[in-house]
Amino acid sequence: MFTRARKMFYRARGHYSGRLGDEPFLLDPYHSKFWRKASAGAWEPETLALLDAHLDRDHDYLDIGAWIGPTVLFGARKARRVWCFEPDPEAFRALAWNIELNGLENVSAFAAALSQGVGIARMAGMRGERGDSTTSLLNPDGSAGSDVLTIGFDDVARSVDLSGVSLVKIDVEGAEFDLLPTMTDWLKHQKPALLLSTHGPFLDPELRAEKLDALAESLSFYPRCTDETGRTMTRADFSGNDAQTRFRSYVFSA
Repeated sequence: MFTRARKMFYRARGHYSGRLGDEPFLLDPYHSKFWRKASAGAWEPETLALLDAHLDRDHDYLDIGAWIGPTVLFGARKARRVWCFEPDPEAFRALAWNIELNGLENVSAFAAALSQGVGIARMAGMRGERGDSTTSLLNPDGSAGSDVLTIGFDDVARSVDLSGVSLVKIDVEGAEFDLLPTMTDWLKHQKPALLLSTHGPFLDPELRAEKLDALAESLSFYPRCTDETGRTMTRADFSGNDAQTRFRSYVFSA
């Protein structure tokens, strides 16, 4: 009863007052449960620490798979400019609301999925919920799905100046295996730090090791790869059993 009343209060007020790392924010009230967790420091503190370490007011941040915006909001307080992409319509509404609530003029948000080119694709959450953080292009036949716009990374790179990007975050629920090969030339030239989340469990078990190893090969020009705790990772680690059966995050850096 108290929880329901609290939610009603936040929604009537129009925001939830919370924090991400060391930064205070006004946050959309429809995700107050998540924002309470994040405000308590219980949501991916390693991710926020990595953003803090790699972003500054002289460089830009590219966030691919922004969801409702925790990394976008935090990144906007650290970086000169943020370019972000979130194709799920429900999640994008919350993302845009959170950007507006905090008056973040240095954020450009796009309701599109970066993919292999311009088109329309269907995606759905792995748990069957709209706006869920597990919405994936790998699940086109899932319940509560949506048709979304896709655009190629090369189209974006030709349209906006990404030369100042110092950090790229990719968390696209399994679509990384198709997306990253389209970004390789730009990544080799630009050499931003890359925070990559992999989703081996979403793949066919017989193809997991092969696809993860191919991903590692495509990023082998980076001299250093660590996990989210800073532990050095080898190519064998990247395609090993842990990576195949768990959702992992890695940092590639020059």
